[in-house]
Amino acid sequence: MAPTPELAGLQQGWTAALGAVRERVATLRPLQVEGVLSRMVGMTLEAVGCEAAVGSRCLIEAAEGRTVEAEVVGFSGERLFLMPTGDMRGLMPGARVLPAHASSGVHVGDQLLGRVLDGTGRPLDGLGPVECRDTQPLMGSPLNPLKRWAIREPLDVGIRSINSLLSIGRGQRIGLFAGSGVGKSVLLGMMTRYTNADVIVVGLIGERGREVQEFVANTLGPDGLKRAVVVATPADTPPLMRLHGAWVAHAIAEYFRDRGMKVLLLLDSLTRFAQAQREIALAIGEPPATKGYPPSVFARLPQLVERAGNSDRGPGSVTAFYTVLVEGDDQQDPIADAARAILDGHIVLSRSLAEAGVYPAVDVEASISRAMHLVADRELMALAVRFRQIYALYQHNRDLISVGAYRRGSDPRIDQAIELWPKMTEILRQDMYEAVDLRTAREQLRALLATATH
Repeated sequence: MAPTPELAGLQQGWTAALGAVRERVATLRPLQVEGVLSRMVGMTLEAVGCEAAVGSRCLIEAAEGRTVEAEVVGFSGERLFLMPTGDMRGLMPGARVLPAHASSGVHVGDQLLGRVLDGTGRPLDGLGPVECRDTQPLMGSPLNPLKRWAIREPLDVGIRSINSLLSIGRGQRIGLFAGSGVGKSVLLGMMTRYTNADVIVVGLIGERGREVQEFVANTLGPDGLKRAVVVATPADTPPLMRLHGAWVAHAIAEYFRDRGMKVLLLLDSLTRFAQAQREIALAIGEPPATKGYPPSVFARLPQLVERAGNSDRGPGSVTAFYTVLVEGDDQQDPIADAARAILDGHIVLSRSLAEAGVYPAVDVEASISRAMHLVADRELMALAVRFRQIYALYQHNRDLISVGAYRRGSDPRIDQAIELWPKMTEILRQDMYEAVDLRTAREQLRALLATATH
């Protein structure tokens, strides 16, 4: 039944009135979303009268015509909690807060190779702007675990002890657990130089500013930097920028992986990432749970590391090494414990080995690669298990041997361990300027154990 002319006219009138109201709301909205800065406690800013989503950016007008950029990290009622991404100098009570329409992404492309960036993707190396047309989401999208390509191909990292005893597969995520001063940075540098990868992405999160320069100039060097992208957010940057540094590094690695490339991602360190999230969470009122770490910290960690791994679209892969700082060599630290649960293996660096001059100080007994059985054949697996058995037998009787309480001939297995111990130590020891590939590492391990009786 067709509407009467009177009803049709009434409908047109209502449509026109509704359109006028929508236009009026659209013109008033920019005035409604602006707010003012009402409070500042530590690194946390509170704004009222402002409409913005969590994760969006805001610009705060400061003194002397400056503008401070901040990100929305939470809200309570009509109050927004903001965290600055840079210097807060010049902020005043009642300062205008303007929501920005900046996209939460990072510009990516081949032009990033050889560059050093900050947590926003801007260059730090003074070589001019990075002209990239493509954009990668900062947070990324979770991959379907059933569609990821399986780990099947071994990765040559150039380290004898890892290649032979802790074989790594492409797409694996490994934790590098170490205290201070046991050779963690040197081991990362060796991996950047010797690993067989198309692109290397390095995230230096919360480290000392001096170490950034040393890593780029000395550890990477000009040749290593040509195929690498470095994202640096030192310890003096706000906690939000330290989080962004890790996200930017992963976004760049995902971009090259989605193009079918083999990417090596080194994040130093996962602990500093967790500490940055802790600072933000405590500042906005989240209660601490485990040794001062709020629950959001343990939710962020798997969200970050699950972005690495094999692609679901093709042969591209991101093999990731995350360093975990073990304070006081306490392996039960909550971050270390959480990292062991979500990673595909862990390599522990031993302080006692480092003090004995064995570098890299890989503790074979405490380390494990959960994907080794997927990438190593039965012979290599058997050789690695045999090495571990002899190594553990010597370590368990080390005190008796050292004080002379053990007599030769009492146990043939211990006699064999004593005889092989110097050669086993040489398998672990490697010069920082020496690369040992997979085939050579296997041959040296086979030659060492050829004299061992079962």
